Amino acid sequence: MQKPVIIIGAGLSGLHAASLLTEQGIACKVIEARDRLGGRILSASVPNQENLGRFDLGPTWFWPQYEPKIAGFVSKLGLETFVQQNDGDLLVERFQRKPPERCLMQENVHERGVRITGGMKSLIDALAKTIPSSIIELETRVSKIFLDQAGEITVEVEKAEGERKQVTAAHVIMALPPRLVASHIEFSPALPAELMADITGKPTWMGSQAKAVAVYERPFWRDSGLSGLVLSSAGPLQEIYDASPIDGAGALFGFFGITSEVRQEMGQEKIAELVTNQLVKLFGRDAENPLAILYKDWSNDAETAVLEDSSPFKNYASYGQPPISGLWEEKLIFSGTETNAQFSGHLEGALHSAETAVARIIALRK
Repeated sequence: MQKPVIIIGAGLSGLHAASLLTEQGIACKVIEARDRLGGRILSASVPNQENLGRFDLGPTWFWPQYEPKIAGFVSKLGLETFVQQNDGDLLVERFQRKPPERCLMQENVHERGVRITGGMKSLIDALAKTIPSSIIELETRVSKIFLDQAGEITVEVEKAEGERKQVTAAHVIMALPPRLVASHIEFSPALPAELMADITGKPTWMGSQAKAVAVYERPFWRDSGLSGLVLSSAGPLQEIYDASPIDGAGALFGFFGITSEVRQEMGQEKIAELVTNQLVKLFGRDAENPLAILYKDWSNDAETAVLEDSSPFKNYASYGQPPISGLWEEKLIFSGTETNAQFSGHLEGALHSAETAVARIIALRK
């Protein structure tokens, strides 16, 4: 019986790798610690009001003019898209006790990002349909990977209810943030020191970030000629964008300027209060009573980030393929957006890395 390729992580990169391997007739299995697909792609709805739409708490846009792979991928899957709404004036908030400044937006419309109708989860849902559901195991955590003297790989996993089992593998694709590999998975024999230094030094994209989305019945700010775009040095949100669906509800989302440590101390209720107060200051009383504030702090998501990710990173140069050598060279393959140097941190990078991983496996099988 053919040993499968084990793919650890069911985000965009892991699912794309599984789809490509399935196309090639190569047996594979996807193991995911979460209870859902998508990884850092997360589209949420207002509880009990799904009719308002889905709102992205992870990746939100892509840029077809610069990212042809994701553009072609979305088209191939038959997904509808729309251009990010930026029409109208920009607000600049420089001081907490002074009103924001209103500025004319000077931009090239062709530089705008593109969003997927129904949120980025629509991408994951469509991709999942290209993969047999039987090969995906959710709520399953990889704890150990063994390589014996004969070159046989055994992957030990633990289910949510505590059951442990071992699975043999032909190769293992690590389609998750490299720091999670270093922190959460035991290897026997141990990974080379150079490889461990590399993967522990690769910051997790979005690992220090949090996003909040305030949902309203309609995008009222457009009535007064505002784009919804805000740049703020007064916070708590430092960048705000119109996150409304193509029609219907209105929404504003923002990235935080306060650190993950401060966010943890405040708690979600206090953060929601501060966000609402800021939006009222910026957009007036119509912003006072959002239908909901959706919130996701990626820095305290144990399936995304480790403690070292809590501080914003600057070491972009660390991104790219880890240097695998020795016994593990033909056994482990790293995937995920951090392992693609050209498009690191983007959906484009996740797709490129998956294709690189699958090409490597095909080459090893020849």
